[in-house]
Amino acid sequence: MNITLITVGKIKEKFLRDAIDEYSKRLSKYCKLEVIEVADEKTPDNASEKEELQIKEKEGAQILSKIKDNAYVIAMDLKGKTLSSEEFSSFIDNCGIQGNSNLVFIIGGSLGLSQDVLNRANYKLCFSKMTFPHQLFRVMLLEQIYRGFRIIKGEPYHK
Repeated sequence: MNITLITVGKIKEKFLRDAIDEYSKRLSKYCKLEVIEVADEKTPDNASEKEELQIKEKEGAQILSKIKDNAYVIAMDLKGKTLSSEEFSSFIDNCGIQGNSNLVFIIGGSLGLSQDVLNRANYKLCFSKMTFPHQLFRVMLLEQIYRGFRIIKGEPYHK
């Protein structure tokens, strides 16, 4: 299976880069992982709704340009479906069974995802109604993908 993370912004903190590297290494046993970072647009203080929409559209255009036609796209969205770790594992497994072996997870910037990206998504997933820094969320998503593969394989890790 091929898993791609398309994310807005770069990781600046070393401890987060180290965690991402660790989960990337662990995942190499189960899938081919690619992380694509697109530039985040600067949001001015007190940005208007129109300015925020333009920023999301610019980031969205960058994201969409990185998605291959045959990709099964999972957008991380607060309005998406919430799954347990076991359900997420089954979701990944079922994607493969149904022939969707190119999964693309999308993590938006601080303003979220553009409507065009949400429209392209095959599935919308929500981890929590809480807000997380997108840099930290990248680690959390990789950990859950790793946990999912371990559950699929019946390997110890998930309790």
